[in-house]
This record gives sequence, structure tokens and C-alpha cells, in this order.
Amino acid sequence: MRYLYTFSIHLYYLAALLASPFHKKAKLWVRGRKNIFQEIETKCKGKSEIVWFHCASLGEFEQGKPFIEKVKKEHPETSILLTFFSPSGYTIRKNDPIAEFVFYLPIDTIENAKRFVKIVNPKFAVFVKYEYWFNYMTQLDQHRIPFFYISAIFRKDQYLFRWYGSWFVQQLKKCTQFFVQDDNSINLMKQLNINKVIKTGDTRFDRVYQISIQTFDHPYITSFKNGSKLMVAGSTWEPDDKILKNFLDQNQTTFKLILAPHEINSRRIQFIKDLFIDYRVICYSEIENEDLSEYQIFIMDTIGILNKIYKYSDYSYIGGAFGSGLHNILEAAVFGVPLFFGPTYSKFKEARDLVQLEGAFSIQNEEQFIQKITQLEMRQEEYDKTCNICKKYVTKNRGAVDLIYSEVKKHINK
Repeated sequence: MRYLYTFSIHLYYLAALLASPFHKKAKLWVRGRKNIFQEIETKCKGKSEIVWFHCASLGEFEQGKPFIEKVKKEHPETSILLTFFSPSGYTIRKNDPIAEFVFYLPIDTIENAKRFVKIVNPKFAVFVKYEYWFNYMTQLDQHRIPFFYISAIFRKDQYLFRWYGSWFVQQLKKCTQFFVQDDNSINLMKQLNINKVIKTGDTRFDRVYQISIQTFDHPYITSFKNGSKLMVAGSTWEPDDKILKNFLDQNQTTFKLILAPHEINSRRIQFIKDLFIDYRVICYSEIENEDLSEYQIFIMDTIGILNKIYKYSDYSYIGGAFGSGLHNILEAAVFGVPLFFGPTYSKFKEARDLVQLEGAFSIQNEEQFIQKITQLEMRQEEYDKTCNICKKYVTKNRGAVDLIYSEVKKHINK
């Protein structure tokens, strides 16, 4: 089975290679792994106290960042090695000062895993949330290097629970400890006869809380808002943009919109400009020497500031839930504003929780969206209650980082 798994990894690489001349992300993915071992050997040579963190992409990095900071604080002698699977994580965080080394993860073949673990020889390894690279796991286990999954979450519909999942489950048993988000994950792991599982919660709560208490000011947002009600829409796709357009058509005298598309490229930006052609629209890249108060739509064609801009919102809309799945809602919830998103959110515990608590609202169409905001606008007490639900939910669920570290140090100090 291992050779079949490894063969599938080779096929994935071949597919990426064939797609790279035509697809920007595939091109970055392939190019980033060219001569990767030469780079790793050169930079890591002579380093003996390395802790390896792996994140699939940018979202998992944000999730893992508070734990990386905890490890650096408690073990200043260590060097942090950070790997990414996706270009969207690597390209944005390749120069992040939190890590001494940042690389693409070499594809998970048997030989690559052997070579990587031999060169890096990490003190321990941490995988954030998911991505089960079974050849790497085998090498860590054979070298008796502790490795952990943090903020993990399991669902019954995952391949681990299918008829063909038994080999993959046996590989998971090599993990030193799983730190999971909820009781359901513990129960599912017990069904797989995996008992090295502790519920510690989600480190994203610690991360968004860190951001919320930082001192920051964006005068251009204040200038743009200029006394109007502000809807901040993050990580949107085209179906989300159309919902927001219909909302604004009925509320243009009282609301302004900040729109941060999930993908920032010329096609997406032009789509938004065409959609809102009847409005005064400006991009973040165009704000120099502009009077922002005159505009109604502000497009964030930049990365890295959305999680702070939610601070200025009166309402927040989170994209993705009219497609494959919802994006991060905690970045907005921590600032205590009513949250809205589409119908596809069942895989996300925090979304299920906040919908049940009535701090967030799942909508099927623009009519439901407009109706609920109108209701909250007319009932100040209900609006305030909704805001408090979101803020208290984040505050209540902090603390995963310290819980995880208290358990990890038991293993690394052995």
C-alpha cells in the first residue's frame, strides 16, 4: 500500500508539472521545489536544535503561529523550520521573521522523506490541523522523533473512515499525540482505536485574540467610512459579490462596502469593478492622494490586513459558503460584529456554534441577507446582543496554545 500511495504522489507531481505552463499556482508549486534539497542542506548545515512546523497554506500558518511563538519563547535556543505545501502560504510568509528557515515541503516520496529528515533532524515536528504525509510520518517514527498534530479535527466523511482507510489509520497511530478541537474528533479517533488524543481546542482563537488587542490604526479606513455603516466582506467569490451587490443596491444611502476577494488577480478585480459599475469604486493600490470619503466600494487588492480591518465593521460577511466551503470567520467574530455567510458551513465547528448561538447567520439568498440586517438595524438591543455573543464566544475558547504546550513538553523532555 505504501508504494501505491507513493506512486499517487508521483502522479500528483506529474500533473502539476504538466499544468505549470498554463496555471500560475502550479508553476509556483513546481518551481519552488526545484533544487529544494540543495537549499535545505545549505541553510540548515550545522544546525542541531531545529523544530519543524508544517502548514498546508496561509490559513494553517495563522492557526499555528501562536504555538510557534510559544515554542520560540520557551526554547530560544531552537531554530524554527517552516514548510508549506501551497504557494499561497510560502510566497506570503517566506520572509516571516518568526522562522529561521522557510521552504516548500518536498513531495512526500519515500526517498524525499528519508533525505529531509536526515538533513533537518528536528527535535520534534508539528503539523497544523491536517495534511497527513505518510512517508514523512514513517521517517519521523523510525528516527524516534516526536511529532504532533495541533488543532486537528476529524469528520465521519473523511477517507480515514472509508472501507479503504485501514492502512492510513495504521500510519496515524505513529503520531506522538493528536490535539483536537472537539469531542466528536475524540470519539471518531476512538472508533479507529487511536487513543493518543487530547481535546485542547483551536489555536485560531488565541491567534485572533492576539490580533484584536494589538494597537493599530488605519486612517484610510476611517476616511472611507466617514460616518456611514460599514460592511466588511472577506474572502469573497463571485456568488458572494453578487449577494453584496443586491444588498448595496437597497442600502446605498446608509452603507459602504469593503470587499476583500479570496483571490487577488486582474480578472477578479475587473469582475468586481464591472459588477459595481454604478458605484464609485477604488482599490487599495489606488488610494494615494485620493479623498476616500467620496467612494462607496473599497476593494482590498492586497494581503495581510483584512484581519485588522474587521475592527471597523458594523457587519461582516465571510465568503466561500456558496461554494466549496466557508473561510475564516473568527477573524471577524473577535471584534464583536454580526456575521453572515452562505449555506455551506457544516464542516466548520465555529460556524455551527455561532449560528446556534445566533451570533452568526447563514443565508440562502440576498432576500434573507437584507431581511436580517434590516431587523438588526431596527432593533438596537438585538444588534448589541448579537455582537456580544460573537465576542464572548472567542474569549471563552482561548487557551489552546498553553494546553498543547504543557502536553508537548512532557514528550520532548523525555
